Amino acid sequence: MLYNSTQNAAEVVSSAQAIAQGISKDGGLFVPQEFPKYDENTFKALLKTDYKGRAKKVFSDYLTDFTEEEINDCVEKAYTSAKFGGENPAPLTFCNLDGKALNILELWHGPTCAFKDMALQILPHLLTKSLKKTYDGKDAVILVATSGDTGKAALEGFKDVDHTKILVFYPVDGVSPMQKHQMNTQEGANVNVCAIKGNFDDAQTGVKRIFTTPEVSEKLAENNMLFSSANSINWGRLLPQIVYYISAYCDMVNSGKIALGDKINVVVPTGNFGNILASYYASLMGLPINKFICASNSNNVLTDFIRTGVYDKNRNFYTTISPSMDILVSSNLERLLYKLSGNSDETTRDWMNKLKSEGKYEVTDEVKAVIKDKFFGGYCDDVQTKATISKLFEQDNYLCDTHTAVAVNVYEQYVNETGDNTPAVIASTASPYKFSKAVLQAVAPEAELPETEFEMVDKLNEITGTAVPAPLAGLKNKTSRFSDVTEVDKMQDYVLKALGLE
Repeated sequence: MLYNSTQNAAEVVSSAQAIAQGISKDGGLFVPQEFPKYDENTFKALLKTDYKGRAKKVFSDYLTDFTEEEINDCVEKAYTSAKFGGENPAPLTFCNLDGKALNILELWHGPTCAFKDMALQILPHLLTKSLKKTYDGKDAVILVATSGDTGKAALEGFKDVDHTKILVFYPVDGVSPMQKHQMNTQEGANVNVCAIKGNFDDAQTGVKRIFTTPEVSEKLAENNMLFSSANSINWGRLLPQIVYYISAYCDMVNSGKIALGDKINVVVPTGNFGNILASYYASLMGLPINKFICASNSNNVLTDFIRTGVYDKNRNFYTTISPSMDILVSSNLERLLYKLSGNSDETTRDWMNKLKSEGKYEVTDEVKAVIKDKFFGGYCDDVQTKATISKLFEQDNYLCDTHTAVAVNVYEQYVNETGDNTPAVIASTASPYKFSKAVLQAVAPEAELPETEFEMVDKLNEITGTAVPAPLAGLKNKTSRFSDVTEVDKMQDYVLKALGLE
C-alpha cells in the first residue's frame, strides 16, 4: 500500500513515510492509492472478534510496511481497559428521541474524554515505529493546532514519548474553560502549550505555514529534528478513525439492531471533516453506508458546500458552545475532493489555491452530483443545541455534550426532511462535562450558575446524577504550567525559541 499527495500525485511514499512526515512537502495531504475491499466473509470474521481484533485487521491492510508484531504492539498498548474504562473503547448506547431510535457511538471514554483519544492513543506508537523505519535517529517535533480536543489528546498521547517534542497552539478565546485547563496543566517534559490571538483557522494556517517553510525545516534538520503532525492532516490520525465505524457496524449486527448487509446512515458533528471522512473511507472498503449526515453549528460552511458545491470561507466567524466545530477551513475536505475528482492532483491543487487566494472555490457539476447523492448537510445554532440537550435528557435520561447535540438535532432535521428511517449511528464526540456551563444551562436553565468551572461540574453532577469522568475530576486541584500567548505572525518564532533554535 502506497500513498500519494493530494496536490502532487508524483510524490509516492510508504505508510511509515506518510505518518512520520505528516504532510507533503507541497502542502498536500497523503492519501492511499487504493482501498482494501471487505466482502461478507470479511465482516463475518470481524463480527467474531473484539475492537482490538478489528483494529489489527484494518491497520494491517493499510500499513503494509509494518510487521504483524508491530501492529499488534501498537494496538495492545493503545486500547487498554485502563485507558478506556472497558474492553470496548467505542461502545454503542441505544436511546430514543421523539420515537426515533438513536444509536449513539460514544467515542469519549479515553483519558481526555474526547473522540480524539481513539486516534491519539495509538498515533505515538505508529509514529515512533515510522521514525525508526524512515528517519532513524531523528527527533520528531509535533506541531498541533487545536480547537480544543485535539490539543489535550495529543499532549496526553505524546507526553514523555522518546524522541518527540510536542507544541500545541489554541485560540485564546476559542476553547472551553475545561479544555484550556486540560491543556495548561499537562504533564510531561517534552510538551509545550501556547495560546494565539486569533481563531482556530488562524492557528491551523499558521502551523501549515511553518511546516512548509524551507528555512525552518532546514534549521530542524541541522539539529537532527523533523516536523510531524498530530492533527487529522496526518494519515496516522485518520486511519484509526476508520476502525470505529467498522466496529460500530459489527456491534449493531451482533446486538440484533441490523442484519449483516443492511445499510446504515452515519451522523457526524464535524468542523475539520476528518471524522466524517473516515466513515466515507470505510464505505469505500465495503461498509454499507446509505447517507453521510454532516452536522455543523452556526459556522455552517460545510452545510452550504454540500448543498451548493461552493466552498466559501468569506463569512462571519462565530464563537459557539460547540467550539471544536468553530472552523471555516475544513482541511480534510481536500482528501474527499481528490477522490471525487478522479484522483486529480491538478484539479485539487487548483481548488486549494483558489481557497488561499480568493477564500472560495466551486467544484464541478459531476462532483456536486456525487456529494448531493451521498451527503446531507445541516446545522443548528446554540439555542437549538441547548434545546436538544434538554429534550434528550428529559425524554431518555441521556446527557450529551454540545457537539453530540448538534449531530442529534441535524439527524432530526434529516429524518423530518427525507422520511429516511435507515438505522443511524450518531458519533458522540465528547463528555458533557467538558462543556459543563452550556450543558448545565440546557438541563437546568433556572438554576443559579456557579462561578467556577469545577463548581459547574459538581452542580451538573448533582442535578443529573451522571458520573463525572475520572480524568476530568482529577484536574480540579491541578496547577497550570503554561500561560503563553502569541500573535499569529509570531508562531514561527515561538516554535524556534521553544526548541532552542532561535
